[in-house]
Amino acid sequence: MIIILRFLHLLSLVVWIGGMIFLVVIGAPSIFKVLPRESAGDVLGDIFPKYWIMGYICGGTALFTVILSSFKERLYPWGKIGLLVLMTALTLYLGLAVASKAREVRLQIRTAEDTTIKETLKKEFKRLHMKSVGLNIVILICGLIVLFLMADNKAPL
Repeated sequence: MIIILRFLHLLSLVVWIGGMIFLVVIGAPSIFKVLPRESAGDVLGDIFPKYWIMGYICGGTALFTVILSSFKERLYPWGKIGLLVLMTALTLYLGLAVASKAREVRLQIRTAEDTTIKETLKKEFKRLHMKSVGLNIVILICGLIVLFLMADNKAPL
């Protein structure tokens, strides 16, 4: 049973962190390089809801497996649990609050006819984008720390 929990735990972290790295390092830059800006935004707008769902599932799985294995092994890696709670909470906040607001602002930019309003909306979108980037960096760093903590094969999940 413990081996299955460890496998699911590691798989959830690898998919989550690997997906983040792929999107940031390869996916988004390539999409913006090949497509016009608006089309690239449309493609990423289609990808991100799936990206957030992946984060919710992986975060929940990583938390569930570390907590369950902690009960079984009677060892509680509180630092790792805390990092996973933070990562999952930030992912939920980004996907449910920040991303939905950014989508709304992006649609308003497209329909706005007044250039002053359009510029204000663009500034708001840029602010939301920077917030998203910053929080994604925090999530990624926390995830890398969690993986580093797993490098010691004597340590509990």
